[in-house]
Amino acid sequence: MIIPDPISTLRFHLPAMPTPISRTVAVIGAGAAGLSAALELRREGHSVVVYERGNDLGGTWVYTPETESDPAGLDPKRNIVHTSLYASLRTNLPREAMGFREYPFVSTDKPGRDSRRFPGHKEVLEYLKDYAAEFQLSELVRFGSDVRYVGMVEGSKWMVKSTNKNNGDNHDEIYDVVVVCNGHYSEPRLAEIPGIDKWSGKQIHSHNYRIPEPLQDQIVVLIGSSASATDISRDISKVAKEVHIASRSDQIGLLGKLPGHDNIWLHSMINSVHKDGIVAFQDGNEVPADVILHCTGYKYHFPFLETNGIVTVDDNRVGPLYKHIFPPALAPWLSFVGLPWKVAPFPLFEYQTKWIAGVLSGRILLPSTEEMMADTEAFYSSLEASGIPKRYTHNLSDYQFEYNDWLANKIGCMPSEEWRKQMYDATSDRRRTAPETYRDQWQDEHLIALAHEDFKKYIPAATQ
Repeated sequence: MIIPDPISTLRFHLPAMPTPISRTVAVIGAGAAGLSAALELRREGHSVVVYERGNDLGGTWVYTPETESDPAGLDPKRNIVHTSLYASLRTNLPREAMGFREYPFVSTDKPGRDSRRFPGHKEVLEYLKDYAAEFQLSELVRFGSDVRYVGMVEGSKWMVKSTNKNNGDNHDEIYDVVVVCNGHYSEPRLAEIPGIDKWSGKQIHSHNYRIPEPLQDQIVVLIGSSASATDISRDISKVAKEVHIASRSDQIGLLGKLPGHDNIWLHSMINSVHKDGIVAFQDGNEVPADVILHCTGYKYHFPFLETNGIVTVDDNRVGPLYKHIFPPALAPWLSFVGLPWKVAPFPLFEYQTKWIAGVLSGRILLPSTEEMMADTEAFYSSLEASGIPKRYTHNLSDYQFEYNDWLANKIGCMPSEEWRKQMYDATSDRRRTAPETYRDQWQDEHLIALAHEDFKKYIPAATQ
């Protein structure tokens, strides 16, 4: 990948960081990442405006039964729906490990709340609303503001152009800094399947899956092995005639009918599909499918962002980014929160946003542009040498806590709690070995006790 020369690309010089001063900051998105950014930026004395397209905070945790006009997400002119939640979704992490460190996600006796350790999506949204209320963050959010353009202007500033979806008014405003927190669960990524252009069946991406009833008595081929793929396959098996899971996972030795289920089969990946509806798998089996349901992840998508080619998305790598956050040529005036995946997201957001806020105030220093670029290029080279595809650049599954602890060291705060690390690992193991029951049966009560003891150090309101 060719990295544009920042000196020749930009028409202005990015300034050196002066004595600590309040910055004007535009935060794009009022999901969990955007709320964390708003809190930490304000704590550092910056002036913050959070742009939120919807009329409620919570980002992807705002459930809507509405789906897109193209269920596969192929039509660029389709109506865009932000959320990817399905009605039956429960968290795949326990609330103790999932919540913000400084605002524990504990059960509450408030009416209508979900007290389960692995609650449904409505409880997560309520938790985020509690978080916003506790820290008075809603006053910083402009709801119904659709950001159409973010780009550089003379004088080291950023132009943010937005439209108020409720009254149609357009706004052009200048900021010192932009922090991108728009999430990465709204632009579907589809599997490449030989023959799909002539296949006669229907395609759906999990982004547009809500309830199983439309698949009543259908033969469904589901592609994927993620937690959502596991959940959705069980959900649709209640009504579908047959469910066939095509996966690249390490479960090849378990091919065939899934134990405990009469209508779910596990296959290797799809070899090809045909115009008569047949789906042929690499294991030699064939089925006459009605639907292919892609549980195949998402693309990073920043349609509003113009950086003159400095930041690109190449095979789902957003780069070049120093530590998945700062483009070296534009740091610290542009940053991204929440790109890493296969992580416990909320604690990671806290570490990232604390670092961003501290850097902007001058309390924390970044390396030089050249040093950040060299570090980033060395990271990319290490991935390539290890045979890791570019699209897995932001997959932190093997080292998320090392990453968090590196940030903690830069920030000057405590590293990840040992109980949180152990709880995350224990849950991951249980999710693999007992996907049907791990949310309601566990053996880590000692870690729960440690977590609740730790929570006493934080905001009392979160435990009421």
